[in-house]
Amino acid sequence: MHAEDGRFCWFDLAAVDVAAAKRFYADAFGWRFADVRANGGVFTRCSDADGRDVASLYQLRRDDVERGAASHWTAYLAVADVAAAARRVAAAGGRVLVQPFAVEDVARIALVEDAVGAFFGLWQTQAQSPPLRSRRAP
Repeated sequence: MHAEDGRFCWFDLAAVDVAAAKRFYADAFGWRFADVRANGGVFTRCSDADGRDVASLYQLRRDDVERGAASHWTAYLAVADVAAAARRVAAAGGRVLVQPFAVEDVARIALVEDAVGAFFGLWQTQAQSPPLRSRRAP
């Protein structure tokens, strides 16, 4: 394992209403937002008042909302190799819910469940991309 494996490094908010979420986090915490195209869709980078990326935000799919999905946060653990980490999760009694995939120019991620039913993500930063938390927003 890599020294950084297992540290929380990123957070995503899946929202039923992105505009309302943006208003809330702007008003409550002074966050700013920049939309980014990736994987044929759009997600929003959220940055603090100093311009540091703190999270990302995306719209839940309509069919998920219609089935009752609620807005929710996903916390990500840093890993050196997302595929190897997903295998370790499964071997330790967890489940891989979404197999590793690339988020263009950002990271390779997977979504997993631990042995007690808690959901989280695995985050492998792309080699050419610094961790988002250290980036300054435009």
